Amino acid sequence: MLLSVENLRVSYDKIRALHNIGFNINEGEIVCIIGANGAGKSTTLRAISRLVPVEAGTKMTFMGKDLLQYPADKVVSKLGISHVPEGRRLFGNLTIMENLRLACFARSDRDKIEEDLNRIFMIFPRLEERKLQKAGTLSGGEQQMLAIGRAFMSGRKIMLLDEPSMGLAPLLMLSMFDALKELNQEGTTILLVEQNARMALQFAQRGYVLESGNLVLEGSSEALLDNPEVKNAYLGG
Repeated sequence: MLLSVENLRVSYDKIRALHNIGFNINEGEIVCIIGANGAGKSTTLRAISRLVPVEAGTKMTFMGKDLLQYPADKVVSKLGISHVPEGRRLFGNLTIMENLRLACFARSDRDKIEEDLNRIFMIFPRLEERKLQKAGTLSGGEQQMLAIGRAFMSGRKIMLLDEPSMGLAPLLMLSMFDALKELNQEGTTILLVEQNARMALQFAQRGYVLESGNLVLEGSSEALLDNPEVKNAYLGG
């Protein structure tokens, strides 16, 4: 088991955002978390990345190591957990190449950096064409490509993706998910949260459903796509 989460509880001020949720992810899997706005999807990823504090009783392990013993920066540099946040949060005043290079600051395998950079440019040739262009001037789709590329360059074992399809045209969204499948087939485990439930379940192998901070359903993507409750709530009936 790559990632294990048990009794995850998070509160903002005195409002409970996550109520004792738990799930597991195996190496090489693509797993999605779906749910409405405010269900706790982004908070779940931020908790794994150690960007928000968790409450007593929470247990999270990654490759057998206690995640709670690692601050946010070491989650990336020591464990290889990369996070593509909602809104991308690129360094807009830096070029594509500078954003990608900056993601490698903590890597010790310097000989593999060029290899990974070339791989990203093969998957996203648009990034190579515009590698000297500032990130803040890119289109939404190009910025999403760069955000994924930056996560890849950080030396990822698992990639956490927060709403990767947001703001993308349908054809670009399909292209994006094809690229992510390619990265997964090369060894990157993926956990994504996504409001486009149908797309997420067609992309992932397994899924979890969050409602108001509670884990209410889980199963294979096929089972969730056929589930009447999921159909009515998230797939348009």
